[in-house]
Amino acid sequence: MSNFNIALNFEDGVTRFIECKAGEKVLDAAFRAKINLPMDCSDGVCGTCKCRAESGSYDLGDDYIEDALTEDEKDGGLVLTCQMIPQSDCVIAVPASSSVCKTGQSKLAATVAKIEQHNDAAVVLDLEVDAAAPVFLPGQYVNIDVPGSGQHRSYSFSSAPGEAKISFLIKKIPGGVMSTWLEVAEPGTKLDLTGPLGSFYLRDVQRPLLFLAGGTGLAPFLSMLEVLARTNSQQKVHLIYGVTRDLDLVLVEAIEAYQTKLPNFSFATVVADAESSHSRKGWVTQHMPAGSLNDGDVDVYLCGPPPMVDAVRKYFDDNGVKPNSFHYEKFTPNAAPKA
Repeated sequence: MSNFNIALNFEDGVTRFIECKAGEKVLDAAFRAKINLPMDCSDGVCGTCKCRAESGSYDLGDDYIEDALTEDEKDGGLVLTCQMIPQSDCVIAVPASSSVCKTGQSKLAATVAKIEQHNDAAVVLDLEVDAAAPVFLPGQYVNIDVPGSGQHRSYSFSSAPGEAKISFLIKKIPGGVMSTWLEVAEPGTKLDLTGPLGSFYLRDVQRPLLFLAGGTGLAPFLSMLEVLARTNSQQKVHLIYGVTRDLDLVLVEAIEAYQTKLPNFSFATVVADAESSHSRKGWVTQHMPAGSLNDGDVDVYLCGPPPMVDAVRKYFDDNGVKPNSFHYEKFTPNAAPKA
């Protein structure tokens, strides 16, 4: 029997991965990894270890009392980690901070492999991880220390989990700490990273998906698309990629490639500049096909600057759109993403 990777997502945005052996309970695996998940009795009686399983399959057995976990709670995805035995990789939301659970953020050491400029809009930064390939959830981000500055910047992975080479799509900001460093950075430079972080990530795919990307908010969707392709997803996926100027449209060829990798994938690009010659001008909300919303039976993921996120939320409210789930992340230059 196989061991399973369990992602523990803490309420402060920190994610820690633990390995759960075949037949092992999550609470025991966490303790073995020196992570103190909330607990009291560890016998399925008190309910203190109650968490939410966001994906994966597992067995809870019947050695717990209903006062600790009711049938309604169980049906809603709540679990007792002292009883939960994974049967696949799982994602668990822990209703406590990482510091309370006596754990912290993971550290990564990496080396610059390649820096690719895309007009004056963005940079693709490829890094080689010095140790084991990092594990993260597609959509999450890390903090990258900017050499010589004493500061860090937050960027979403644009590559898929589990690879020794990791990639990031970084917006160029004149005078920005990271942008300025990237102008002189050389392959072979060592970088320190902290993460993974964030609650914006791809959940279990059980219905059509609508991805809405603004500018370099495209990055997490490239990671998600690669994971969907590798798992041979058959669900419909529609991506709308909105930018301000024509020059801001980057990595379009990479997006196009997923039309071959994913049988039910489609996408559209939108440029806000009224002077653009692009075939679709305006905002993403003006180019959202009704079919992509699937009468509400759709999971929507949105990553972009705050005005875009606010505009999409208002559009949904004004038009009575109520998707099955709506996950979004706002980002601003020089600031960590907010989920």
